[in-house]
Amino acid sequence: MPTNHSGLALSHRDLGLVNRPAVDQDMLDVLDTIQQRVLWLATNIIHHANYGRAITDGMKVGGHQASSASVVTLMTALYFHFLQEGDRISIKPHASPVLHAIQYLLGQLPRSYLTTLRAYRGLQAYPSRTKDPDHVDFSTGSVGLGAVAPAFAALSQKYAQAHFGRVTSRRFVALIGDAELDEGNVWEAVLDEALEGLDNLIWIVDLNRQSLDRVVPGIRAARLKRLFEEMNWRVLEVKYGRRLQALFAQPGGQALRQRIDEMDNEEYQALIRLPGDQLRQRLALGDASILAVVQGLPDAELPAVLANLGGHDLSELVTVLEEAAQDRGQPTIIFAYTIKGWGLPIAGHPLNHSMLLTENQRAGVREQLGIDPHDEWAAFALDSAAGRLCQRAQARLYPPTATTEPTAPAPVPPLLGLRFGDRMSTQDSFGRILFRLADMPEARKRLITCSPDVSFSTNLAGWINKTGAFKSKHKPEFEGDAQQLLKWRRGPEGQHIELGISEMNLFLLLGMFGLSEEINGQMVAPIGTVYDPFVCRGLDALIYALYSGAKFVFAGTPSGITLAPEGGAHRSTITPSIGAELPNLSMFEPCFAAEVEWTLLAGIRACFDRKQGHATYLRLSTKPIDQQLLKPALDRLGEERLRQYVLAGGYQLMDWRQGGPDIDERCVVHIAASGALIPEACAAAAFLWQEGVAANVLNLTSPSQLFKHWRATPWAERATLFDWLIPAGQRQAPIITVHDGASHSLAWLGSALGVPQIPLGVDDFGQSGACADLYRHFEIDWQAIAAAAFGLFS
Repeated sequence: MPTNHSGLALSHRDLGLVNRPAVDQDMLDVLDTIQQRVLWLATNIIHHANYGRAITDGMKVGGHQASSASVVTLMTALYFHFLQEGDRISIKPHASPVLHAIQYLLGQLPRSYLTTLRAYRGLQAYPSRTKDPDHVDFSTGSVGLGAVAPAFAALSQKYAQAHFGRVTSRRFVALIGDAELDEGNVWEAVLDEALEGLDNLIWIVDLNRQSLDRVVPGIRAARLKRLFEEMNWRVLEVKYGRRLQALFAQPGGQALRQRIDEMDNEEYQALIRLPGDQLRQRLALGDASILAVVQGLPDAELPAVLANLGGHDLSELVTVLEEAAQDRGQPTIIFAYTIKGWGLPIAGHPLNHSMLLTENQRAGVREQLGIDPHDEWAAFALDSAAGRLCQRAQARLYPPTATTEPTAPAPVPPLLGLRFGDRMSTQDSFGRILFRLADMPEARKRLITCSPDVSFSTNLAGWINKTGAFKSKHKPEFEGDAQQLLKWRRGPEGQHIELGISEMNLFLLLGMFGLSEEINGQMVAPIGTVYDPFVCRGLDALIYALYSGAKFVFAGTPSGITLAPEGGAHRSTITPSIGAELPNLSMFEPCFAAEVEWTLLAGIRACFDRKQGHATYLRLSTKPIDQQLLKPALDRLGEERLRQYVLAGGYQLMDWRQGGPDIDERCVVHIAASGALIPEACAAAAFLWQEGVAANVLNLTSPSQLFKHWRATPWAERATLFDWLIPAGQRQAPIITVHDGASHSLAWLGSALGVPQIPLGVDDFGQSGACADLYRHFEIDWQAIAAAAFGLFS
C-alpha cells in the first residue's frame, strides 16, 4: 500500500485502484485490511520492547521498525495468498516482528508473546528455528546465509525425492534484503553448479535501496538482474504500482517513467519525503510533459503516488507470485521495489534503519490504521472477512495432519572390525572406512558425502567410485586418465555432491542436509571433507548450521604441520579451539586407525539421534602412524572399553611401569597429546624412562569432550575427575600438553587438575619445510617434550 507525505498508510480505496483480471478486488481489500494490522502489530511489538517494559540496565533494546515495514505487503501476499502446506520460507533477519505478527493472526503464536520481543525466553531478535516459540523454517541473522540456506535445502529435497520418494516439503522461498546481495557467500552459491536447475527455489529481494547507514548509491538493480539471468535464473520484477503505471500510460507518461528510472536512489528517497508543492517542481525539472502528467494530482497525493512501488501493491505482487509458481525448470528471483519504513512517518529517511517511532508518531499511526487504543493487540473477529481469510490461510498452511513416524535410522554399527596396515594416516583410514561402508547397502543408504573440490585429496575417491555423484539427471562421462582413478557417474542415484571451492557452501550444504528430517521428512547423515586450515573460511556457515540444530560429520584434513611443505598460509593452529568451543559440536582428533573408525561411526550414529545427537568434527592428518603403538593399551583395556574411552575423550596410552624397574616412581609426569603428535609423545616418554623419569602418555582423542565433562562435573566430585584417564595415585603429577595447534587449546588441563603444566604447541605463523624441521622450530618434537619434563622437575 503506498504512503502519503507523512508516510502513513493509504488504502487501495484511497488510491482508486482498479481490479485486474487475475485478482478479485474484494480479496485485495481483505488483504489490505490484514496488511494494515500486520504493519501495526509489527511496529507495536518493537515499540513495546523498547518502551513498554522496564529497562534496568540502561541498554538499548532495539529493533527495526523501518526494515520490518518494507516487507509487510510482501509477507501478507505470501502467507495469506501464495504459500501452501509444505512450503519452507526464510525471512530476512530484521523482519522477525512481521513474521511473529503474522503467526499470531494465524493462530500459531499466543498473544502473550507479542510483548516479549528480545526478552529472555521470548521472541528472538531474529527468526530462530530452535529458540522461537512459533514455527520458523530457517534461522536467519548473519545476512546472506538466510538466502543461501533455502537453496541448499531445495537441493536436499531433490536428493531426498530421488532416493526415498516421499518428502514433506514443497517449495523453498527466501525473502531477503537487497543489501544481503553484498555478501560474498550469496555469489559463491549462485555460481555453484550444484545449485543449477532448482525449480523449487524462489528468492524475493526486498529492494528498498537502503542498508544499515545509508541509501545505497547508484542504480544497480539492472546489473543484478543481468547477473542472475546469466546464471540461468528466471528473473521477475515488480517495480511500479498500478497508480504509477496508469500515469505512465498517459500522454507524456514515458517521460515521467524515464525520469524515475534514471533517478539516483538518494534523490528518489529525498523526493518522496517532500511536501507535494515542492516535489512537483523538483520532479519535473522544467519538463512540461512531466508537469502535464501530474497536473491533475493534488499536492497532498503526489508524494504517495511517487512512492507507489510494486512491492507495496498487492495486486502486482499476487500476479508476479503466480507467475513464479509456474515451473520453468530453473530457480526464480523476484526483485520487489519497496520503501524502507513504508506506512510509517520515517519512510524513506536515509538513517531510518534503527530509528524508533516516538510516542506521538506511534499514536498517529494507530489512529491512521484505525486501531482501538484500548485493545492494541487485537486480532480479527472470527466472523469478519479478514478473520475468515486468516482461518483459511491457517487451514491451508498448518492443517491437522496424522502423526508420521520419523525416519528409521540406518543400521550403522558401532564398529566394523576392519584390519588396518602397520603404518597408516588418519586420513587414509577415514577413506578406507567409507569404502567399507559403501559395501553395506543398508548402512550406506542414508549417507551422503560432499566436498569443496577436494574429494580426491581427502580420500573420498573410493566412496565416490562405488556410489557415484548426485545429479537430478544423468550426465555422460568421458573416458580419460583422471576417470580411471575417480569415476563420478553423475545421476539421481549418486551419493556424493562435489562443490566448487567454497567452504561456505560446504557448511551450508552440510547444515541443510543435516536438517533433512525436519525439512523434508527424510533423514540423511551428511559427511563432508575440507582442508582443515579452511574451516575458518567457512566458520560463519558452520556456526549457522550448528545454531540451527543440524547434525552432520565433517573431516578437517590434512591439518596442522602435516601440511608443512605448503607453508604458513596452509597451517591450521586455531581449529582445535574452534572445535572445542562451538556448541552442538563434538570434536575428535584421533591418532590411530581404530580411533577414526570408532569416532566416525559414532558421529554418523549421532546424526540419526534427532533429540540428543550432535554434529561431529574429525581433525585428521596425512602423517603415517605406527599402529603398533596402540597395541599395549588395546591388550590392557580390551577393544570395547578402549572404544568407550576414546569416545569419552582420552585414555592412558603408555604407563610408566612399562619402562622397567629402574624408574623413580616419585618423578611422575603426564605427557598429554592429541592426533599426529602422539608418536612424539611416546618417543619422549621412552627417553624419559631411560633417564629414570616415570612418564605416562595420555592420548587425548577429544579435548572438547574432556572439557565438557569437566564443566558438567559438580565441584564436590572433581576430586575423581578423569579417573579413567589418570590413576588415582598419580593425580598430583605435573602435566605437559603438546598439540599440533595453538598451545592454549590444551592449556586448561593443568588448572582443571590443579597441577603444574607446561603447554607446548604452534603459536606463530609457520613456513615451508619438513615436519621434523618444523617440529624442532616450534619445540614440539620429542626432545623439546623431554626437556620440558626435566624443566618441571628442576
